[in-house]
Amino acid sequence: MQVSKYSANGNDFVIFHSETKVDRSELAREICHRQDGVGADGLIVIVPNADYDFEWQFYNSDGSTAEMCGNGSRACAHYAFTHDLAPKNMSFLTEAGVINAEVDGDMVLSELTPPRILYKTIETNGISWWKIDTGVPHMVSFTKNIEEFDIQEARALRYEHDANINIAFVDGNSLRVRTYERGVEDETLACGTGMAACYYRALQEDLVHGDIEVYPRSGETLYLGMNERTITFRGEVKNTFITEWKV
Repeated sequence: MQVSKYSANGNDFVIFHSETKVDRSELAREICHRQDGVGADGLIVIVPNADYDFEWQFYNSDGSTAEMCGNGSRACAHYAFTHDLAPKNMSFLTEAGVINAEVDGDMVLSELTPPRILYKTIETNGISWWKIDTGVPHMVSFTKNIEEFDIQEARALRYEHDANINIAFVDGNSLRVRTYERGVEDETLACGTGMAACYYRALQEDLVHGDIEVYPRSGETLYLGMNERTITFRGEVKNTFITEWKV
């Protein structure tokens, strides 16, 4: 079976397409394993859909499923376009809803599902958190020092609130973000829906305005904005290699 390895701003994925939609949670655990597999944060499988260009199955590296992944949506769109599975302006189905995406070379823009504020001002250890759904739930707080991210505390919060955990630093009209992700169960180099959740809270509190640049742990640049429907999320993706996986 031929699979492609993608990196989207440090978030990495294994992607392939299939005519059949079956449970691939065990395959996700095997293929995403950093030592014994290809190694990735997640597995994306593109399958046919009668109403949209395609739909996806998304698995975290531990085999669990996720409704949405921002960076994964951009990598998936690039794969679909380059494999003639969809036009450069496409719509595809996720468990979170329909995602619109546009491919322009290696730059891909995704429209995320409309954000929803679930809770405001959850106080933990003197820190104010918001819980925001940008396709999947995220806890968001602002920090004065982005270098201080307590992974053990983030892990505890992740299980307490069943959400990804994000800290953000406002740097002029841009953000620096770090994220602990469910399913990976560690900090990742980037999380698209996490950056979107941080951006949305910053907008609500007038900390940033309009279209901005966001810098995840990988140090690469992503571009977030709002249109009349939802948050837009644009950045570069890389097809790092193609290989064969024995099944």
